[in-house]
Amino acid sequence: MPGNALYTDLSGYYDLMCADIDYRAQSRCVQRLQQLFGNAGTRHLDLACGTGPHVRHFIDAGYESSGLDINQPMLDKAAIRCPEAQFSVQDMCGFSVDRPLDLITCFLYSIHYSAGIERLQACIATVHRALAPGGLFCFNAVDKNRIDNDSFVSHSARHPDGLFSFSSAWSYVGHGERQSLKLRIEKTAAGECQTWHDEHPMVAVSFVELVALLEPHFEVQVLEHDYERILPWNQTSGNAIFACVKR
Repeated sequence: MPGNALYTDLSGYYDLMCADIDYRAQSRCVQRLQQLFGNAGTRHLDLACGTGPHVRHFIDAGYESSGLDINQPMLDKAAIRCPEAQFSVQDMCGFSVDRPLDLITCFLYSIHYSAGIERLQACIATVHRALAPGGLFCFNAVDKNRIDNDSFVSHSARHPDGLFSFSSAWSYVGHGERQSLKLRIEKTAAGECQTWHDEHPMVAVSFVELVALLEPHFEVQVLEHDYERILPWNQTSGNAIFACVKR
């Protein structure tokens, strides 16, 4: 397989790629935010839910949790992990719900998959419509003006198919509303190494711009990107958690 070939379906490796993520800590943090800022209700939807690890933690905490994603193979795995939940193939920039929700989440910087400002605005408006009064929208984001193009995050994990190494990095050219998430996957098995490169188009937005988009719909709290402690954003870090209460 050529070195620049891409997996056509990463769902089988998604959990391995995210093996270093503390889903439990992230879920518990947002549950605390729901108690502090939201309406304390338990009807929950996870946008871009992938294979459902966050949904699993919310269900275990007593939430009536559901998820949506645009990737059916991901949702097939999510349904196995969370047979109690309802999953649907929908675009987070234009989805529908059967009844108002108390909490909508979007973890792992997936809000940036909106890809452009117009679609990001559509996502925010759709979330607002789907929430009950006092409902909470919670997600994490990266500020385009604080991206270090030379900074990569990497980890390795073993799989029956071999040893996998995953690297990811944000990239922003310094202008415009597009940034990218660059991924590198390396698989070593039987003494042979294969490498795949992928680049995902993402929406580029500063925190100032993001707050301006949110405030017509929500009361916005910008918090430090720390899932163990709830602290106001320090105005300098490039990653933050947004806790947004429906107006």
